[in-house]
Amino acid sequence: MIRSMTGFGAETGRFGAQRVTVELRTVNHRFFNSNIKLSGAMSRWEGEVREVLRKAIARGHVSLSARTEHNAPGANGPMVDERRFADYVEVIRGLQKKHGMSNELDVSAILRLPDVLGSEAHDETGTAEELAAIVQDAVSALTRMREAEGARIETVLEDRITVVERAVDRIAARAPERLVSERERLRESVNELAGGVDVDPQRLAQEIAILADRLDVAEELDRFRSHVQAFRSALHGKAEAQVGKRLGFLLQEMLREANTTGSKARDAVMTHDVVAVKEELERIAEQVENIE
Repeated sequence: MIRSMTGFGAETGRFGAQRVTVELRTVNHRFFNSNIKLSGAMSRWEGEVREVLRKAIARGHVSLSARTEHNAPGANGPMVDERRFADYVEVIRGLQKKHGMSNELDVSAILRLPDVLGSEAHDETGTAEELAAIVQDAVSALTRMREAEGARIETVLEDRITVVERAVDRIAARAPERLVSERERLRESVNELAGGVDVDPQRLAQEIAILADRLDVAEELDRFRSHVQAFRSALHGKAEAQVGKRLGFLLQEMLREANTTGSKARDAVMTHDVVAVKEELERIAEQVENIE
């Protein structure tokens, strides 16, 4: 199944004592390109996150953002460093005894002392494996959307390549008739220019043969059909890396054959179909640009 390069995926999971939501967005790009935004201590694992993305996405611009939910279950907000609190109490008791001060202690005052009260170190509790697992789940959601969009594109491309194929069949059917009419036109032109003077039949037949060879489009049409067959094989065959690039290459080859056929046509009916083929190839190219 082919995949679109456009998609969105999100997943939320446990990251130590907190929850993290990872969002992924992808758009067209010739190569794999990533923009990763990780907050706090998560940024240290940007390389691991990029590797997860690289393994799953062959082409496209990928934007990843991670949002932390600090009020998740298990994240209790402010935390007292009891060991430091006890150290301060011991020091204060000693000073009270030494200087004959009151034995009363102001708990709130101790809590305001440096490093006694703080927030739980959420970012320090998560691991690279936990973050990578959330990213992988988000990638799975993204892939499902990209495959669904790819299936729609596949249907559109099949319909359009069928239109192209039918036009090529019409060109192939018209080509022999066009050669006959061109031969007759050449004979009439030669006789008119000769003005009653005898013309060497052998020489005339040779010129007609040269003209027929110049106007023959059989090879171009054979190659065009071969490209169409290869296009369908890539479109419906087993998904391969960067199938979009292969489809794009085949479209270029088909356009080359269409241009050559058009230059040889010298026939209104054939030219009309050649123009129709080129228009359909342009429409197909717009869709192929969105395939991974």
